[in-house]
Amino acid sequence: MPRTLPTRAHGDDTRGASRRDLPEPAVIIQETMPMGSVTALQRWPVKSMAGESLGALGLDRHGAVGDRKHALFDVFKGAPRRINAETVPRLLAWSAAYRGTDAAALQRDTLPQPTVTAPDGSVRRWDDPALPGALAQDLSREVTLVCEPRGQQDRPTTLHLTVGASLRAVEDALGEAVDVRRFRSNLHLELDAEAYAEESWLGRRLRVGDAELEIVEVCRRCAIPTRHPDTQQKWPALMRWLAAERATTFGVIVRATAPAVVRRDDTVTLL
Repeated sequence: MPRTLPTRAHGDDTRGASRRDLPEPAVIIQETMPMGSVTALQRWPVKSMAGESLGALGLDRHGAVGDRKHALFDVFKGAPRRINAETVPRLLAWSAAYRGTDAAALQRDTLPQPTVTAPDGSVRRWDDPALPGALAQDLSREVTLVCEPRGQQDRPTTLHLTVGASLRAVEDALGEAVDVRRFRSNLHLELDAEAYAEESWLGRRLRVGDAELEIVEVCRRCAIPTRHPDTQQKWPALMRWLAAERATTFGVIVRATAPAVVRRDDTVTLL
């Protein structure tokens, strides 16, 4: 049955990296500050399950409202362990969404229980007594459903942001299309900037519509992006390339400076 876990928040695939761990970014000289727009917003109600694409997303001091608020735990070596798609790739075949809600809402305590859709298309609410059994059968392990109202990001109180030019640079290097959902970011931007320029902006801020986002650190990737978000098929070449060329980093971790709402097509400016 669902229970609330009153502990420190964590996440699934957004590990921070300090400057000294990173490849040297290119020196980029621009006469004006990069500008662009928000092209995609994603929220992931249940850690490592597929999420929801949104037109607007509420931000507060804990990150994206409702993001990674729920997670599954099993027992490993006699202790509870939060599972993710790195250890249980089948989780990606499940999806979760807050149906019938205002995605721009800023009050975490007003969010309903998420609706969870199984690979066979059956739909259950998070508090449905039958859900743990259905998950256990499909995932081949007993699981406990856990809710943490503040979210369960790896880097507490943050969001994950990716940029189109950097994604295309990875595609060009690998000679294949790369679905941005592999990286499970909350915001995806198109900017008038070179690939990986965002890595040189640590400590600066982006204005995104009415929000200001502080760029905290570069995101170090785990193995989850190697799994296709729809088929779960593994693509090891992606992680091998990221490890060899980008010190396993892609995207940046950001923090909202105040409660705000960001919307698809919002203008983005580097401050």
